[in-house]
Amino acid sequence: MPHSQLDLDFIRGLYPDSCWEWAFFENAGGSFVPLSVIERMTAYISETQVQPGAPYPSSALAGERMAKAKQLMAELINADDREVTIGASTSMNVYVLAQALRPLWREGDEIIVTELNHEANAGSWRRLAEFGINTVEWPVDPDTGILNIDNLDQLLTDRTRLIAFPHVSNITGDINDVAKITAKAHDAGAMVCVDGVAYAPHRAIDVKAWDVDFYSFSFYKIYGPHIGCLFGRYDRLLEARGQYHYFIDENATDSKLNPAGPNHETIASLHGIADYFEALAGHHLETPFNSFHERVAAMFDMFTAHEETMAKRFLDFIDGKANVRLLGRRTGDGVKRAPTFSFVVDGRRSADIARAVEADRVAIRNGHFYAKRLVEAVGIVDTDDGVVRCSMVHYNTPTEIECLITALDKAL
Repeated sequence: MPHSQLDLDFIRGLYPDSCWEWAFFENAGGSFVPLSVIERMTAYISETQVQPGAPYPSSALAGERMAKAKQLMAELINADDREVTIGASTSMNVYVLAQALRPLWREGDEIIVTELNHEANAGSWRRLAEFGINTVEWPVDPDTGILNIDNLDQLLTDRTRLIAFPHVSNITGDINDVAKITAKAHDAGAMVCVDGVAYAPHRAIDVKAWDVDFYSFSFYKIYGPHIGCLFGRYDRLLEARGQYHYFIDENATDSKLNPAGPNHETIASLHGIADYFEALAGHHLETPFNSFHERVAAMFDMFTAHEETMAKRFLDFIDGKANVRLLGRRTGDGVKRAPTFSFVVDGRRSADIARAVEADRVAIRNGHFYAKRLVEAVGIVDTDDGVVRCSMVHYNTPTEIECLITALDKAL
């Protein structure tokens, strides 16, 4: 029978029971993996652990499993197979992309990089300074860490070639208007590379609707294995210079930016992410949406409503703490932020807070979370100690939120 809200008992039943032994709020670091993904990887390794693509049966099946999984992941984000590269990680995918675009640019050209970025979408672009490509800083508000889109107009010039920014900050949780930023970039003749790692667990991705040039995210943040996905608009991928072996054709847009080659079993296991969303859709949705992408989007709408409730409850608690400095927008509105919250406590080390809640079997973490430039930009001196981060996703329960609040109330 269809449900008007998330059936959390059903959802949690799709995961190993051990996932629920603690109240887990380090989801921004990596989500739990449902049984469907584990089963797909196990099946590949136990039945088809051979080189794919040959005509003999196990090899042919291996190739089919990988191809189907890749097709489904392209559909997940509303892309074409030719526009998707599945590589080792988001950091590696962006590094390879930067090397592939560098030959298209000249000394004195500019890349706008935000202080809000995770280093995965920052360091590789900054390194192009070795080749005369200038980095232009897009700063955040030093008090809140919020990125002001209006400031972008002052940074764009006729030498701007690309803007690198996050869809959601993995520290502040703020959602940036990708379509608006992309339109500004295109009006100036520039491209965008969007880091969607912290957005992907919470909202549906639609690369066509946003008209982005490049969009990257990590499957291990959306209930899959530890590999990354890079979307590139087909015409942009054709322009980019291949980074694989010399005999890989420049028109092979789905492989030319993956010098490591495909990781067979992890790619095959991505089919399990699709299985998971299909199970959720079959259980929750009454409307028979025609496409996988539409069913996924409908489920993410339900995720958003559930996450908003958790976010507002957490904010009600944290707003009552005068000694706590919360970064990002102070709202639970799902249009404006994802349920990732980072804060510091006056006179306290963040590491002490993270450790203190362990006694209540609550899992959170502290640090700069590879967004060290952002932590520095908001004036946090000890960046290794960094912030306390609490992050939620759709499988967290109201009971777990109360456990988190109770544990933090004692720790603060």
